[in-house]
Amino acid sequence: MSRIGGFLLVMLVAMATTTGLAFLLYRNELGRLRDAVSQGSLVANLDIGPIEYADSGAGSPLLSIHGAGGGFDQGLALAADLAGGGFRVIAPSRFGYLRTPVPRDPSPAAQGDAHAALLSRLNVPKAVVVGVSAGARSAVELTLRHPDKVAALILIVPALYSPTSPVSIDVGRGNKFAFWAVNAGGDFAWWAAETITPSILIRFLGVRPALVTAAPQAERDRVMSFVRSVEPLSLRFSGINIDSAPELHELPLEEITAPTMIISARDDLFNTLPAAEFAAGKIPGAKLVVYDTGGHLLVGHAQQVRKAVRVFLEGAGVIP
Repeated sequence: MSRIGGFLLVMLVAMATTTGLAFLLYRNELGRLRDAVSQGSLVANLDIGPIEYADSGAGSPLLSIHGAGGGFDQGLALAADLAGGGFRVIAPSRFGYLRTPVPRDPSPAAQGDAHAALLSRLNVPKAVVVGVSAGARSAVELTLRHPDKVAALILIVPALYSPTSPVSIDVGRGNKFAFWAVNAGGDFAWWAAETITPSILIRFLGVRPALVTAAPQAERDRVMSFVRSVEPLSLRFSGINIDSAPELHELPLEEITAPTMIISARDDLFNTLPAAEFAAGKIPGAKLVVYDTGGHLLVGHAQQVRKAVRVFLEGAGVIP
């Protein structure tokens, strides 16, 4: 065998070995993630259909409604980040996420009814309702359709209706890849991007990667934890599909009577600020908090957000 032929053979063997090791790592990680999301939750069989949820902690009830790419696990993590301890956190998996199937009517209104039914099943007369990103839609519907169930409403980077500048996402080259991974339900594609080029996924989640790079280690860890929380992507694809094609329209927000707080950022790549400002202008007495930077994940403001939420809830008389 020639020297060149031997070199090529060695390269092929090395590439095959590397690919095989990568695939084994991926299969092991996917198995671990599937095991993780199969634990820590229950399923309530309601008239509207089965709803997966987690019920954790003690204190004032808090309904944590996750955004696109989430599930009960993300709802628990978001509640811890945004509100801290001292709450009984009820975190449902919305329609199409993890063990909650897609019903005939997957609209935000139907999701709001499902949230109300879950609270009733758990004998929770009233809860603080936190809706994040696409989860803000069903949070608002719950508040409008079942006002007696909502002690206070908190909307974080809300992907709601705006008459002037709709929620959107940049469709650059990196996001086209991420869109492809999501549309394919591609567990391996998401895992590979997270492992090799996480900046693509960070931008896809509405944050400029440079902002994360410059953030303290704790914030970088929080962002990467959020990136990983989308896995396994295939178990969340149906829900993402629903959230990605919303039929947003103006709602009678002026009818909301619950104390309301809305938080967004000017550099949110999902452009939630116009919707946040519109909602705050319509909901009587709503408190609007806007950060100049932070993106869709409010990078760099975790402690400020938690403090603002606690002060708001104390002022509303929801927590002592």
